Amino acid sequence: MDVLVLCIDRDNDLGRKAGIESPVIGRGANLDAALKLGMADPEDSDTNTIFGGIKALDELVAAGKDAEVASLAGDVKVGLVSDGKLAAQIEELIARFKPEGVIVVSDGAEDEAILPLIQSRIKVNGVRRVLVKQSPNLESTYYLLKQVFTDPKISHTVFIPPALALLMFAIFGFLHYPEGAWIAITGAVGLYLLFRGLGLDDSMEEAKQTLRSSLYAGKIAFITYILAAMLVVIATIQGAASFWQYYHDPLWHGYFTLVIIYINKSCWWYVAAAICINLGKIMDMYLEGIRDARTYSYLFFLIATGLIIWSASGFILASNADLKFGMGMVESIQYLAVSAVVAILIALVGVNVSKRIAGESPITPAE
Repeated sequence: MDVLVLCIDRDNDLGRKAGIESPVIGRGANLDAALKLGMADPEDSDTNTIFGGIKALDELVAAGKDAEVASLAGDVKVGLVSDGKLAAQIEELIARFKPEGVIVVSDGAEDEAILPLIQSRIKVNGVRRVLVKQSPNLESTYYLLKQVFTDPKISHTVFIPPALALLMFAIFGFLHYPEGAWIAITGAVGLYLLFRGLGLDDSMEEAKQTLRSSLYAGKIAFITYILAAMLVVIATIQGAASFWQYYHDPLWHGYFTLVIIYINKSCWWYVAAAICINLGKIMDMYLEGIRDARTYSYLFFLIATGLIIWSASGFILASNADLKFGMGMVESIQYLAVSAVVAILIALVGVNVSKRIAGESPITPAE
């Protein structure tokens, strides 16, 4: 056979509306199918697709070509399900007719999305798009918008900021405080855009996938991730409570000092959360017989980092004479100096442990 004309119905209107099984092969069978579909739904554009395929067949036969027409239907679940059914029908037709090439007839961009699937199996001699003349770009525009808004990255960027704004406006309207709505809206949208701009959404997605895979695989890391999440919540509440307490202090200390207070009161909780995550990884790796020296050294570096941040923030707060923070200036300097030395020693121990696990020679302070 020279050419096989393929009429594509990706969302299976033939089956759903007219009760016709695909593939529909032959001019007469396709003519009957088009009439049944047209009677079932006169507005369905797939009727025009089948008539367009029959016209293409007549033109090929008039030109002396050995040709046949077939209509293929996918599934209402457009995507992998429908494309799998179409692929099976295409392979069946190729094995039966052994055509040298095919002509694809469709009613818009959605059906033509399977062109790569067809081209991977046989040569495509041409593509004919059958559109209603009164609205030639309607379906293609609809399909393009549908694809754009179903893309998670685009839909999150387009929909979430307006959704946050409307939600904040509704909440503050319910609380009879509309003036605060604009502050909340600008703050929430600004925070979201900052979150997206810094790429933190990718990190959150990666963490979500890791948590899901840990649950499905029955790993200990799933429990430690949950515990770490709770510790992060506790850390945030602890820091926010201290921030709020000093924010309402009769003596104004400035936003920088308030941020340092938040860090000082919450840093050990955040460090504990990070340690929980790392311990979960270590236990899972141990059970799986995997040795990664870097994972063990992270524990020591996390503790050393927390120690430095805590002592440095305490020193900054103690240097503010107007702030009653419970630590004197001399005492804070001593804490900072001791913490720096201890942090270096802890980091050195971590490096040595990592090298021993990796089978390398440990280092000493003299080296």
